Amino acid sequence: MEQTQKHIEALIFASEQSISLVDIQTLVNNSLGLTLSEEEILSDLEVIKEKYQADDFVFELIQISNGYQFLSKTEYHELLNQLIIHKEKKKLSTAAMETLAIIAYKQPITKSEIELIRGVNCDYSVQKLLEKDLISINGRSSGPGKPILYETSLSFMDHFGLKNPKDLPQLKDIQSLENSINPEDSNVDIESISAARASELEHQEDDAELMVDEAPEITEAENVENFTTEEDEENKNSEE
Repeated sequence: MEQTQKHIEALIFASEQSISLVDIQTLVNNSLGLTLSEEEILSDLEVIKEKYQADDFVFELIQISNGYQFLSKTEYHELLNQLIIHKEKKKLSTAAMETLAIIAYKQPITKSEIELIRGVNCDYSVQKLLEKDLISINGRSSGPGKPILYETSLSFMDHFGLKNPKDLPQLKDIQSLENSINPEDSNVDIESISAARASELEHQEDDAELMVDEAPEITEAENVENFTTEEDEENKNSEE
């Protein structure tokens, strides 16, 4: 039994993404020539999970995306976040983030439906999200032309610690959070900002008036004298 647990640990540790119970069962049985049931695998997983709850370990066994994965413990998240920021060179563009958000909340969805929501072409954003393995193809729609359907990938679920798309924060939750903010608790002094803006506009008006006052006056005679036409130029040239 202990040997089986070690093999399960090694399998989960080596997996880049969360690995499902069925995959663990199949791979362990094929590797060791056993016929372990799902209940026996689950029992071993519980033992492993309890083992890594100890303070001696900086990571723990977590069930996400209908599978299992070793992840760092909560108290180390801030440190590792700094590491990610330090190493991260390229981030998703605003367009890619908008596209990913639409796919996450509207999946499965076609590219034309994404473009209808965003109002712009999404070829580049969709391609980048596919390259980064944040979305995946989920068959084809039954509509005209049978366009490709897109959905969030397992990597997306793993990255955000979600078991399924239903765990995404809902719009009503975000609105409730915004409504719970008391404007009186804000450190921003609205009256001061308004007064400063009014003063700035007043100075701009004063500057404009000063520029008009200082501008040299041009009499009508000077204006007529300085004005020449194409005919005047031709007459002048002929006289010379």
